[in-house]
Amino acid sequence: MGAPRDTERAPQAGVSVATVLALLDLAAKGRPDEPDAVLDLLLTEQLDTATAAQVGRRVHELQGAVARLHRRGQELAALFSSARELAELHDVDLLITRLVRRAHDLAGTDVTYLSEFDETTQELRVRSTAGAVAPSFQKLRVPPHIGLASKVVESRAPQWTSRYEQMRDVPHVDSIDRAVRAEGLVSILGVPLIAGGRVLGVLFAANRTEHAFSPEEVSLLSAFADNVAVVLQSARLLTQARDAAAETQRAYDALADHVEAMERASRVHEELTAAVLRGGGAPDVARTLGAALERPVVILDEAYAVLAASDDRSTASVIDPPAVRSAITDSLRSGRCTPLDPPTGEFHTAVAVLAGEMMLGGLLIGDGAVELGAVEQRTIERAAQITALLTLKQDAVLYAEDHVRGELLGDLVSLDVRRHASLPARLRARRLRPDELRTVVITVVAPEQRRAALRAAQTVAAPSGLAGEVDGIVTLVVPESDAQRAATAVRDRVCAGTGVGEVLTVAAPPAESLDELSARFSTALDCSRVLTALGIEAAAVAADAYLPYTTLFAHDPTSVREFIDRTIGPVRRWDAERGTDLLGTLHRFVDCNASPARTARLMGVHSNTVLQRLDRVTQLLGGTWREPESFFRISVAVRLHTLSETLLGTSHPLRQP
Repeated sequence: MGAPRDTERAPQAGVSVATVLALLDLAAKGRPDEPDAVLDLLLTEQLDTATAAQVGRRVHELQGAVARLHRRGQELAALFSSARELAELHDVDLLITRLVRRAHDLAGTDVTYLSEFDETTQELRVRSTAGAVAPSFQKLRVPPHIGLASKVVESRAPQWTSRYEQMRDVPHVDSIDRAVRAEGLVSILGVPLIAGGRVLGVLFAANRTEHAFSPEEVSLLSAFADNVAVVLQSARLLTQARDAAAETQRAYDALADHVEAMERASRVHEELTAAVLRGGGAPDVARTLGAALERPVVILDEAYAVLAASDDRSTASVIDPPAVRSAITDSLRSGRCTPLDPPTGEFHTAVAVLAGEMMLGGLLIGDGAVELGAVEQRTIERAAQITALLTLKQDAVLYAEDHVRGELLGDLVSLDVRRHASLPARLRARRLRPDELRTVVITVVAPEQRRAALRAAQTVAAPSGLAGEVDGIVTLVVPESDAQRAATAVRDRVCAGTGVGEVLTVAAPPAESLDELSARFSTALDCSRVLTALGIEAAAVAADAYLPYTTLFAHDPTSVREFIDRTIGPVRRWDAERGTDLLGTLHRFVDCNASPARTARLMGVHSNTVLQRLDRVTQLLGGTWREPESFFRISVAVRLHTLSETLLGTSHPLRQP
């Protein structure tokens, strides 16, 4: 055979430097999906097929290694970014949003979203999205065992589909499918978020076009999902740790507040105990409790009059709006602090002062800096108990004093002269001057108001008079020489102390000596009985102004109304039935000493008019009514009727027919 021709040269064993550099550039790009570019370069060097394939494989392997390194670099960068955000962020929601955005950038898909798994309901709830536009999709909840999401959770492995609508190996529901269509999603890849053996959720990457996810894409998203799960679990644990620390701090603060409240309660208890031992009273309780609670405190008696206050308010006032009465009434049953509904003025809490089932008063608590917790309320309730103890103690002392003074007062107004022998010495022993005790005043009140009335009367009598109960009647002997002024002063103070206006006070004429006081007491008592029989229950009178009537009816006060009706009843009934005023004419006729002419002048009418009216009176009362004895009785009845009108007003029953 002849030598080969020039056109049939043997293949070269090597490649040019330019080709080697180009192959290295392709390998450095890490893109194994470009095999044609490698083959084209090798063919320019006229390598044999086996050698070119071998070189191509090595270049592709190098490209895959570079791609994996590049992907790992991306994962590490995303992980480091997530770690930094975990250190910087305290909001789990914001952290999840950042992680989803990192995954979105890493996967390069149209939509990336994270669904959180609820172990209680077994639901998957979309927690954060990147690239999503449909509102319904961003609030999507996937029930258990439904769709691709549940398949990921149950298998605890990545799952994907290139066409979600054609996926038949999982159950579908209309609400999920509508949300997916609204977002326009076609291909979906889901990888589980697993940390500590628990599925925390699913990380999804989805496209709006059909796409077959490569193993590299699945691996990349799975690797990032592992990082996300660790970060998410760490964030949750950190949040739980912070919440636990905050709860611990709150518990510590609550404990500190409780200790402070207990110390405050202990101080209050010690101070109130000291007040009891030194013989203190309601002002000590109000002052001590008000200072401890940094709130105004007012103590009321059983008539809702102010006994003491932590501030400088007057103790002569009465605080008894419906809310206060209702709260104290409720506290009577429970023995506990009761809120005022609605709050009254500055006060919003009340507690009753009890001794057994007997109400002695109440405590009102106002607004202040210290919160009324359980310890503070218990402190207030104990203060109410100590107030009751102090009140009972003071009442016992007052009872003993009243007993002594009551015996002294009883002897002073007694008709038994044998009890008068040692009165001057006994009065001086009580630091009272016998020559100054001038006027007897009695007060008629309802039995349930007698205790409060007696307490009020004692404030009027002190320090130079006596006050007490004599035969169930609140009685005073005071230095005041003006009977009307004495009666008015006692009436005003008792009304203020009891909170009622139905009080009758009667003052006898001043006595010249101690021996006359018993007679003055009888005079005042007789007058009160006559006035009470007339229905007069609210007045302050001097007994001597009604002495004639008292003399006539003292033996039987209840007969006074019968006397009036029997004497001038026909005239009263005539006026009531016909709207006339015969009784007025009769009254003026009596005042004018039975003179028709003077009566006409006084009334400003003609004498014939008066005579006609008197004729009508004669028809009603009989022909003998103007005889001396009958006229005297009629005069007394008319004046008693006028008295009742003056003290009672026009609507009293005495003026009805």
